[in-house]
Amino acid sequence: MENKLWPYLTPGIPDEMFIRGKIPMTKEEIRVVTLAKARPAPGQIIWDVGAGTGSLSIEAARLVPGGTVYAVEKNPAGIDLIVQNTRRFGLDNVIPVAGEAPAVLKELPSPHRVLIGGSGGRLAEILQYVIKRLMPDGRIVINAVTLETVARLIVPPEGWQSEIVQLQVSRSVPAGQVHMWRALNPVCIITLDKQ
Repeated sequence: MENKLWPYLTPGIPDEMFIRGKIPMTKEEIRVVTLAKARPAPGQIIWDVGAGTGSLSIEAARLVPGGTVYAVEKNPAGIDLIVQNTRRFGLDNVIPVAGEAPAVLKELPSPHRVLIGGSGGRLAEILQYVIKRLMPDGRIVINAVTLETVARLIVPPEGWQSEIVQLQVSRSVPAGQVHMWRALNPVCIITLDKQ
């Protein structure tokens, strides 16, 4: 899927290429590892719950030609950004879905992959619903920034196995005539597979 803005096959679109506003956005390096853990394939249906700016949805959509990414976001400003960013990258397989999960998920086709970046405090409800709807051999990947979210998922749901990876990304920034590391917040990437 060629796009003059990002003509490469790999994920890892630089953060500054997305229209952001004041909506939270999954950072470039986190998106890359999240998608590696999700293992998307052509033709798949992906739900991106708590899609924010749509950065992860856009990266995922480029990896599922013939498939569809449903970018679920409750914040109207986020929905606007998803529309703008989808247009910016010339994609036709990202569908913005305005509303709060899990209620809004009922109208969507069953997914092969589910990415959860934000749950609005309803992670348990969302997971319970997603587990019922996930296609066979499906995967759930959750990006967690709070200790409370990680604590809830240390023990996976019954019948599921989990892998938890913590990423701590630091980027070099100019500091006068030298460069120093600027750390981003650590993110835990939790992958759930049915046993």
